[in-house]
Parts: sequence; C-alpha cells; structure tokens
Amino acid sequence: MSNVHHLWDAQYAHHPEPLAHGADDTYVDVHNAQTLAYGVDAAPWHQDTPPGGYEDTYRPAYEAPRPPAPAEAALPEAALPRQADGRAARRRRTRESERSDSPMRRLLPLLPQALVVAFLAGGTTAFVAEDKAVELTVDGKPRTLHTFADDVGELLAQEGVPVGPHDVVAPAPGTALDNGDEIAVRYGRPVRLTLDGRRREVWTTAHTVEGALREFGVRAEGAYLSLSRSQRIGREGLALDVRTERAVTVMADGRARTVRTNAATVREAVEEAGITLRGQDTTSVAPGSFPRDGQTITVLRITGAKEVREEAIPFLVRRTEDATLFRGTEVVARAGQPGLLRITYSLRTVNGVRQRPRRVRTEIVREPRTQVVKVGTKPLPTSVRGADHLDWQALAACESGGRPDAVDPSGTYGGLYQFDTHTWHRLGGTGRPQDAPASEQTFRAKKLYTRRGTTPWPHCGPQLQN
Repeated sequence: MSNVHHLWDAQYAHHPEPLAHGADDTYVDVHNAQTLAYGVDAAPWHQDTPPGGYEDTYRPAYEAPRPPAPAEAALPEAALPRQADGRAARRRRTRESERSDSPMRRLLPLLPQALVVAFLAGGTTAFVAEDKAVELTVDGKPRTLHTFADDVGELLAQEGVPVGPHDVVAPAPGTALDNGDEIAVRYGRPVRLTLDGRRREVWTTAHTVEGALREFGVRAEGAYLSLSRSQRIGREGLALDVRTERAVTVMADGRARTVRTNAATVREAVEEAGITLRGQDTTSVAPGSFPRDGQTITVLRITGAKEVREEAIPFLVRRTEDATLFRGTEVVARAGQPGLLRITYSLRTVNGVRQRPRRVRTEIVREPRTQVVKVGTKPLPTSVRGADHLDWQALAACESGGRPDAVDPSGTYGGLYQFDTHTWHRLGGTGRPQDAPASEQTFRAKKLYTRRGTTPWPHCGPQLQN
C-alpha cells in the first residue's frame, strides 16, 4: 500500500490521470479499473497468492499489528525511479521509522474508544446491579417481574397496586427489596357478620366463607351458616349469619330438658325440646330473644280471667266571690257530681300460683261535674236592733265556755251559742256554725233572739238580762 503512494508521488507529474503501480511495474488507470469488494486488492501481488485470487487484509484495531506487506519486501530497490534516489532513501528511512513505532501509533487512536468501552461496561454493571427479579402475588395471583424499586411500597406504587387500612402486605411496605424477594398483597373484604344474634361488621382477607370463619376464630362445627362454606367472598364483601351450637335447658311441667340447638329464638328452642306453648303460656325470658349457651328457660303455664271494677271520680269545687252576700256566707250555685271510672283487671294464675291483679284497661264512663260555690264579700253588720243591749258574752260563757269552736258531746250543736246546723242555715249561715267567725256567730244569735227571744237557750237565756 505504501509502495503505491510512493509511486504516485514519483509518477504523478508524468501522468495526467491518477495511476496505480502493478506487480509488473505497469500503471493502471484507477478511474477505469474494475470495482472490487471491500478489503480486496486490485491485483494478486503477493508471491503466495494464487493467480487471479484475492486476499482480505482487514484486521480490527485491537488485534496485533499486521506484518509488513510482502509486496513491500518483494519490490527491489531498483524498481524505484532512478531520478529519485535521494527521495527513495528518505522514503526507506521513513518506512523503517514507521515500522519501529507502529504499535504505539496504532494504540493512541484506540485509547478514547477503550475509555468509552470501560465507562459503558461500568454503567452496565451498575444498571444490572439495580435491576431485581421479584415475585408479586396480588390476591393469590402471582407474577414475576423486574423492577428498580428500592422498597415494597415503591414497587406497589409503580405497579399500580393500591392498598388500604384493611389490606395486608407482606413484607411491610417500607421493607427494602432484594433480588428474588416474594411480596404478597391480600385485599380486605367487609363481612356483615351476625354471630349468635349479635350483629357487627368485620374485615377479612380470606377468599371463602370457611377461611373467614377461621380468621374470626368462629367454631363452625355443628353451626348454622346462612351461606355455604365454599362461598367465595368478592371485594364488595357479603352478609353472613352464624348460629353456633348451644346447650339450653328448658324447665316445664316439673321436668328439665337439655337440648343442643342452633335455634334463633327461645320459642324455637322450647319447641325443639318437645314442649308446646298454649293459650297465654310464655317463658321466663322473652320468647323472641336469642337463646344463650348454658341458659335455663322456664315455661310459664298461665290461666286467668278478667275482672271489671267501677270507681268514682271526685268532682272539683270552684269558688266565686259574690258582693251581695255577707262576708263569711257561702252559697252553692251548682252542686257537683262525681264521675265514673271503669277499670279492667287481669287475674292470672302462673304455674298454679294466683298473681296480684294487674290493671290492663281504664275507661272513663262519666266525666265529673264541678261544683260552683258563691262566697260573700259584703261586710257583716254587728248591730241588730232590739238585741244590741243584751249581755251576749255572758250567754256565750254559759253555753260554750266562750269557745267559738265548741261542740256538744252529741255533735248536734256547735259554736259560741250552740246552734244546730238547721237553725244556722235558716239564719243565713253556711257550713257548720263552729267554723264561722265569732262575730258572725254573735250576729246570727242576735237575729235569732229578735225572732224567738230566749227560747233557744232555755237554761242560759236569763244570762242575757244580767
């Protein structure tokens, strides 16, 4: 290759078109030469090359430097142009120098490429070190994936797997990730559980009713289940009624019977014990309540009847002032009338024992009528013509000892002057005389004197003349 360049330098002035030197010292027109494949020489110039053959002399830059071309060694020095002896010598020295330092010259262009390769190799190593192969199982569905996430939480965020407070992630979301780790996510499912009559809402990560019961610690052997144990639980959850087997003792008719039951009510448990409730029969606990384990239920045999009683309703008294009546005088303007109340009682005998009557119904047959009383407000006179000069104090002392509320032993006469009630009312008094003021009693006594003299007081009447 170098010979061609030197020959080009030597002969260019004598040839107007570019030429190449062949093995027989002939010149070739390079513009009209045959086009060959890359890495193939134009002529078989090597002594070991078969006639008409071609040699591929391409070598990668990082391989050992190739030896000098045989053609260069084969060309005799006399083949060089005669007029260029000095230049030929210089060219020989130049070729020797190139051969002596060619390894270093070839290495220098490769240094930047080696640095780039080393850099890419280091980056690839770091890239591979950050990549992790992990297995992610979401609700029982596993899949293997590659990730650059640092921890479990970052992995779930990258994979679009949301988790809530009722979901379970193992290991925890903050746990660092390593190659080969296994991560499991189990979603929570709401269960509206009614267990032995008590309703509550719980969460489970189980996929079936049976798995949920195991999580809740519910003893399912012999229990009543509203759903099959193999029933799958979707993300939306479900409602489940569970009644475990309980031992209940029923006392009836002097006998005790213990049964194991899944009954939902006390009534059902009693019926399972072979006992029938008739008529007013009931149980010691509410028949519709839930029977508890170890509970004792007593059957109450009830017989009874109803009894109706009538009671009076007292009437009210309304008093109104009347200025036409003297003070202390009361007149009944309208008499009151009591009402009538009808009460129904239940009379029961429980297991042969008579119970206290129980009021079951109250009915007003007749409303009471209010009594209206007029009360006098007119000042009472103290003077009665023809009687004011008499000694009324002496008469009072004789009749009652001077006591306005005195009553004789028979209860017929009362007050200062011992009026009987009939006479007192005829004189305009109201109520009982012993309840009236002393001044009113003296006034009525004077009126009685003007009508009948001392006759009403046959024993003490002479005291008036003293």
